[in-house]
Amino acid sequence: MVLSVEHTLHYKYSQAVFLTPHYIYLSPKASPHQEINDFELEINPVADILYKNIDVEGNAQYIAYINSSCEELTFKASFEIESSPTKPYHFIYFPFSAEKLPFHYPEKEALLLHPYLNLTGVTTLIHQFARQLAAEANWKTTDFLARISKYIKESFSYEKRLEGPANVAEKTLLSRRGTCRDYAVLMIASCKALGIAARFASGYCYGSQLQAHELHAWVEVYLPGAGWRGFDPTEGKIVDDHYITLASSAQPELINPITGGFRGSAKSELNAYVNIKRL
Repeated sequence: MVLSVEHTLHYKYSQAVFLTPHYIYLSPKASPHQEINDFELEINPVADILYKNIDVEGNAQYIAYINSSCEELTFKASFEIESSPTKPYHFIYFPFSAEKLPFHYPEKEALLLHPYLNLTGVTTLIHQFARQLAAEANWKTTDFLARISKYIKESFSYEKRLEGPANVAEKTLLSRRGTCRDYAVLMIASCKALGIAARFASGYCYGSQLQAHELHAWVEVYLPGAGWRGFDPTEGKIVDDHYITLASSAQPELINPITGGFRGSAKSELNAYVNIKRL
C-alpha cells in the first residue's frame, strides 16, 4: 500500500518576531517494511540556512535558521511511503526465557539500552499497576504488552491537547484520561517497571478515525530476538503497516515535530493539520 501524507503547522504571532533556530522532526523513518518516496519540506519564510542531520538516537533532524522578522511561520512536510504488509506478532524471543517476565537482556544489549531502562517517573503506584496487569497476563511478555495496550484504550478517556509536554505517568494513571502522548508515557513507565526497555515514538496512524488528522504517539519496546516493536495504547493494539514513524526517543520532548522560539513579547497561536490518504 502507498500512503500520501501532508502535515502542516502554522504559527501566527500577534506582532512581528525574530525566530530562534527551529528543530524539525517531520521526516519519516525508513524500515525493513517501509520505503520513503518524494519527501519535501517547505518552510515559509524560507530558511536562510537549513541543516539536515542525524540526531543522537538516529532520527532525521532538520535545523532551520530564519534571519528575517515575521508575523507568520509555516512548516509543511509532504511525502509518499510504500508500506508492505507485516505480521507484527511473527517473531521469536531469544533467549527463549524472555517470553516470561521478568527477564534479563544480554549484557551487550543491556549496555546500549540503558537510556530506555531508567526508572524516571516509575513510582510505587506505577509498579503496582504494571505488576497487576502482568499477573493477569500470567507474566507472559507478549500478553502483558497486548493487555496493557488494550486496558489503557478501554479504561481511560481520550482528550486532545495540541501543545505542552506529556503528563507524568502517575498523573495519567490517577486521572484515567489523557492524550496519546500521555498514554504512551504511562505505558513506557509501566514497561520499565518490569525491566522492559521502552521509548516514545511519534508519527501517524492511517485508518484511525481518532488520529486521521493528528500527529500520533505510541510506544516502542525492545524485545530480545525481536528488536524494537511498537504497541499503541491509544488504539489498543500492536503497531502494523498502517503506522508511519517520524522519530523515537527516550525523552519525548526531544522529538516534538517543531521545537523553537522567538524573541519579543508577542503571543503565538498554533494550528496543525495532517492529511493521510491511500493512493
